[in-house]
Amino acid sequence: MLPQKISELKKRLIEYATLVENMIDRSIKGLVGKNEDLFYEVMKRDEPRANNFDREIDEMCTETIAQFDPLARDLRMVLMILKMNKDLERMADHAVNISESGLFLIARPMLRPLDLVPRMAETASAMLKDSISAFIQEDSDTARKVLEKDKIVDDLGDRILQEVTAFMKEEHDGIKRSLHLMRIAHNLERIADLSTNICEEVIYIVEGKDIKHHHGSEI
Repeated sequence: MLPQKISELKKRLIEYATLVENMIDRSIKGLVGKNEDLFYEVMKRDEPRANNFDREIDEMCTETIAQFDPLARDLRMVLMILKMNKDLERMADHAVNISESGLFLIARPMLRPLDLVPRMAETASAMLKDSISAFIQEDSDTARKVLEKDKIVDDLGDRILQEVTAFMKEEHDGIKRSLHLMRIAHNLERIADLSTNICEEVIYIVEGKDIKHHHGSEI
């Protein structure tokens, strides 16, 4: 009965992660295509669904612990699902933030560094997808590959920051647009960071290795 409950928890987590992936995708497509309808889908339709997933999975984890009193590996698995649930909630919030800034930006002349944003988003979304896959399959090799991608997102974020900073020095009337673009880049970086958190947990549960704070030297 407990294995079946954990399997059900994993299934709901996959559904939640798929929703969050779609939220990120829609927020970036809305920005690139200047489609405000996609932003409103994220903010008005998807965010309430994400909140429902968060509450449901939280309750399921609590009920599982209370009903079955899991031990050792099973307990670690349920606690990890509980933590991943909160990571996904934060990612959903970041997608909403991107949509809010996107609404501001598409109503105004676009900034040049915008072409870097889809690349950032594509990598961050792939990291999320692969981190969930690593968890479901308990695959520490895939988890390590996700950790390696984090630098790609960070480097793109640095490039956007540099270009936007240079732009603000030359065009003072573009400061608000620049700040919103930097906000989008920051939210994508946080999505990537949260994906690495999941992968660190996967490595811990599969191999018993705690690589938090120093995974760059030990992957």
